[in-house]
Amino acid sequence: MLSVGLTGGLGSGKSFVGSLLADLGCLLIQADQLGHQVIAPGGEAYEGVVREFGPKILNPDGTVNRRRLATEVFGYPERLEKLNALVHPPVRARVRQAQEEFGRREPNGIAVTEAAILIETESYRDYARLIVAVCRPEQQIERAMARDHLTREEVLDRLRWQMPLEEKVRYADYVIDTSGSKENTLDQTRAVYESLRRLTV
Repeated sequence: MLSVGLTGGLGSGKSFVGSLLADLGCLLIQADQLGHQVIAPGGEAYEGVVREFGPKILNPDGTVNRRRLATEVFGYPERLEKLNALVHPPVRARVRQAQEEFGRREPNGIAVTEAAILIETESYRDYARLIVAVCRPEQQIERAMARDHLTREEVLDRLRWQMPLEEKVRYADYVIDTSGSKENTLDQTRAVYESLRRLTV
């Protein structure tokens, strides 16, 4: 089984690329979704996160209000580090479990893990190949505003805390530019998929 990392910046199109790779036959593991699961009630990180950040981050039903949690850590590197220390280990464990189960079923398969901060956490080293999705900075801003209902200033604040796309590209084995049409992105993704497929035979 070939294990592949997929990353990019806010609004760079990585989720779209991930969905295309899944359509082509890859297993898609979305680290963000796993992150939501581990901080859900009963999840591995739930109690630690509530203990660290207090009941003010909870909704009335006891679930974590992710937006409220984000305001607690955003712009505070030491708090973000504490949150990551609680969330990342169980997420990584779940990723490994999904990869192992898939590998047993599909020994020649391709497992793609989509995650925002693969490079920043050095997790990219765990993967045989790394794909980075990129687009123009203005597109990142527009997409994030539309998707997450953020103001331009909020998006710019978040982008300031992320590694710039041009820096992420230096780590990439493959770069997919999502600035153009969906058809163009699909063509690039298909070419990457075919290249990855050749590595599995």
